Amino acid sequence: MNKNLIANLHYIFDNMQEAVCIANKFSIVQYMNPSAKKLFNIKSETFNKKIWEFIPFNERNDDFVTLFIDTLTERKAKNLTVDYENKEGKLFKLLVSMTYNDKNDGTFIIVISDLTEIIRVNSAFSRYTSKEIAEYVLETPDGEKQGGQLKELTILMSDLRGFTALSTKLSAEELITVLNNYFEQMIAIIDKYEGTVIEFLGDGMFVIFGAPKDNARHAYNAVACAVEMENAMKKVNEWNKSHGFPQLEMGIGINSGKVVVGNIGSNQKMKYGCMGESVNLAGRIETFTTGGQIYISQYTKAMIEEELIIVSEQSILPKGAKEHIKIFEIEGVGNINQTEYKKQSIQWNEQTFNAEIKFFELVGKNVSDKSYEGKIFKLSTDEQYALLQTENKLENFQNLMIDIGQNLYAKVIQKNDTDYTLCFTTKPDCFNTWIKNLPRSEKQTER
Repeated sequence: MNKNLIANLHYIFDNMQEAVCIANKFSIVQYMNPSAKKLFNIKSETFNKKIWEFIPFNERNDDFVTLFIDTLTERKAKNLTVDYENKEGKLFKLLVSMTYNDKNDGTFIIVISDLTEIIRVNSAFSRYTSKEIAEYVLETPDGEKQGGQLKELTILMSDLRGFTALSTKLSAEELITVLNNYFEQMIAIIDKYEGTVIEFLGDGMFVIFGAPKDNARHAYNAVACAVEMENAMKKVNEWNKSHGFPQLEMGIGINSGKVVVGNIGSNQKMKYGCMGESVNLAGRIETFTTGGQIYISQYTKAMIEEELIIVSEQSILPKGAKEHIKIFEIEGVGNINQTEYKKQSIQWNEQTFNAEIKFFELVGKNVSDKSYEGKIFKLSTDEQYALLQTENKLENFQNLMIDIGQNLYAKVIQKNDTDYTLCFTTKPDCFNTWIKNLPRSEKQTER
């Protein structure tokens, strides 16, 4: 071989970041570049050992040793990602490429790339964003470019009921512990149905189905995912109970439609985002739920071929919308049914009350300045629902804050002829005492 060519090859090998080893047909090492010596912690220039004899003997390195032996036996090229633990116990993830040249008495060329840092960075990236977004950014040609595209997909919004009030009772560490357990259970289900978490919204989640990867069944996946998420709340609450934390309830709203998805921001900082009226509507629908409920829009319903278990149907006029739309409370889709929450008729306590209250309307997350008066005259047997009489006109799904010394939050779930049915969504510490001291009415009414 030309001496200049040999010199050039040595120069290239000596300056490569990858570890390069050359061995003869008996696997005796003839050459190691500086990167290989560093990897195997070799300071000598004389080798005279088989390649696998430089690898510390331990269970973690079995695949590494086996790769060399198999290549020697089969005399053909191999590529494999293996674990490697050096003499100091430091762990590596290596990509080993082996080529066998059967000419000139046979030669092995081994090139080893250290993937440890790349995998660590990718793993961290995947943890700080959705796995689907990480793959999109790292593996697609336009993954890092600014810009978006118009896509039809399905949006899922979830929120924990009463978590804001709960956060005032727990320490910061306890709060994060409760949320992490909850999110861990939910993310596993979202991954199962190929959802992409766009953002954690405090105790809620903003998830899309159908992007970055296309998915023709995005509507079905979103609804099936929601049902399994609600079912998983049993496991979440079992864990909470065993660790001394309160029980949680979750509401989910789902909508389908065209949105803009893509990389939003500047060259210095970007995020994969999703925006449009369909996103806003999903958020509005979620606010209509109480604990354990799933509401889907008429647009999502129209895209699902599987049978839906529909509990109720409502007509709503979302903020900013020009016309009413229908939303549906569902308990299942196809063969996936909601097991933990079943809507049942409200069982009313025979006792009637004469409890004068002062309440405020909620607009979004804000409490109105103006207060209204009313009277609670009935409670359900589980103390989750109440009947309210008031001269103020209320709408279905309207959120209220009732002053009982502390803030009691409720949602109007039904307008009746002469009163309103309320569902208590967040109960303060004094709730049980307040219930116990409610003034009873002498007159018994039937409902």
